[in-house]
Amino acid sequence: MPLSPLRRSWATVPLRSRVTGVDAETLRHWLADLPPPPGYAVSARPLRYRQAPHLAAFCWYEDRLIELQVPEPFRAWDERVYYRARRKPGRRLAFQWFSRRVRFRTRREVLRFVYCHEFYHWYLREVRGGKASAETACDRFALAHFRARHAGVDWTALLPGYDPTRRPLKRAA
Repeated sequence: MPLSPLRRSWATVPLRSRVTGVDAETLRHWLADLPPPPGYAVSARPLRYRQAPHLAAFCWYEDRLIELQVPEPFRAWDERVYYRARRKPGRRLAFQWFSRRVRFRTRREVLRFVYCHEFYHWYLREVRGGKASAETACDRFALAHFRARHAGVDWTALLPGYDPTRRPLKRAA
C-alpha cells in the first residue's frame, strides 16, 4: 500500500531522540498525523527539572531544528496553558488572561503538545513570513490538535500557504 502524502513528507524529516524508551521511529509514529516542517529536523531530548515537571521546547531557526523536551524522570502533572488575553479597560496596560488546565499523562502527549506549539512558531515565521512570538496563538493551535486524531486532515486547507511537499524552503524575512 503506498504511503499517503503526509507520511511521505514525514519520511523526509530527519528525526533524532535521546529520550529513553522513545526511539526515532516511535517519535515518527507519534507525530505522523501532524503536519511536518519541511526543511527542518525534529529532535527530542530529556528535560532535567528541579522542583516539578514542566513544558519546554525550542525552534532554532538558524539551525533549522525543532527541539522537543520531555521531563525526566517522567510523571503525570497538570500545566496551566494560557491561550488568550484581553486588555482590561483603563489607562494602564493590564490584561485578563484566559487559561486551561491540561493534565499530561504520557510522554506521547507531552511530545505532541510541544511539537504542535513549536510547529506553529515555525509556520508563522517560515510560511507566513511574520513574527513568530505569538505564544497564545501557538498554545491555541497546540490545544486544538495535540490530542485529536488527524488521519484524513488536509493541512494545506487548515494552514493557508502551507505545503508539506515544497522544496526548498525559502527563508522568511
